[in-house]
Amino acid sequence: MDSCRIPANASKCSGSTMECFMVLSTQAQKISIGILCGLFGTMCVFENSLVLYLIFSSPGIRKKPSYLFIGSLALADILASIIFVCSFVNFHVFNEAGFSKEVFLLQLGGVNTSFSASLSSLLLTALDRYISISRPSEYKLLMTRKRAWTALAVLWVTCATIAGLPLLGWNCCTLDSSCSELFPFVDDNYLSGWICFVVVLLGCIVCAYAHVLWRARQHVAYMEQHQAQAGKQNSRMRMDVMLAKTLAMVLAVLMLCWSPVLVLMIYSIFGRLSDHLRKVFAFCSTLCLLNSMVNPIIYALRSKELFSSLRRVLFHFRRLLKAPEESPEAESTHKSSVIETVCEDTHAM
Repeated sequence: MDSCRIPANASKCSGSTMECFMVLSTQAQKISIGILCGLFGTMCVFENSLVLYLIFSSPGIRKKPSYLFIGSLALADILASIIFVCSFVNFHVFNEAGFSKEVFLLQLGGVNTSFSASLSSLLLTALDRYISISRPSEYKLLMTRKRAWTALAVLWVTCATIAGLPLLGWNCCTLDSSCSELFPFVDDNYLSGWICFVVVLLGCIVCAYAHVLWRARQHVAYMEQHQAQAGKQNSRMRMDVMLAKTLAMVLAVLMLCWSPVLVLMIYSIFGRLSDHLRKVFAFCSTLCLLNSMVNPIIYALRSKELFSSLRRVLFHFRRLLKAPEESPEAESTHKSSVIETVCEDTHAM
């Protein structure tokens, strides 16, 4: 059976249009999507919330612009997982189509804002590493906390504006133009523009990391030749090299998770998608959640500062658990029970 097609512009914005995009036809497919979204989404929220707590509960870490950008990435991943899972499961698993065009575009705008902000945060992090390695002596002057917060504000406003364009009128219903085969009410030209935006972001990230890793290699060679002079500067270089490798791993995971989705989006603009490919796209969309779930794991394993902060939090938590057992009240209660027992034994005698 061929996929549901919209025959004419007159009917493409009707209520029945939403049903054409519900591509999961069997209960097994719906259960699989529900399990994947539930698992990835829950882990993503928990892990990224932990990363945010570790960053902003530590005065030394939260003052560094590098970790402000990582905190923005974690926040974007949390929002993306919550909005994506709720809207995606509600639409594809429960087949809920009783909402208006504006509500759907608002949900889609939230998902696009979050994922775009996640990608843009990676770009800012890459640029931060680029400046740190290419101009280490001027890094603290160039990358201040004020500039970092300003860059983050511009980032989120820009992403929200671009993602909100369909809701503001750039959609196929308002413009009476060709609609996307993957998203209801989305204009093909807008989808093309959003794909170009994402590709440009990815290209800038790749270029920045290519230079960062090249400089990191030079630093490694330098340190091997000057081991006797190891000091503060070499420690700084080691930190830059470690963080560069960590973020390169994040980028590799990002490309692996986003490539299938972007390829299918590009293909949908130039050709017509079959039911099978649209189902593949639905399953590949969950890879974006997987990417958001893997990012904090990489930080915990690779960042010594975050790992040390996590150890302090776990140690503090263990002390809180042991505190009731060792508290004066508990000791007093224990002594009272002992005295009462002795008295009872005395009376019994």
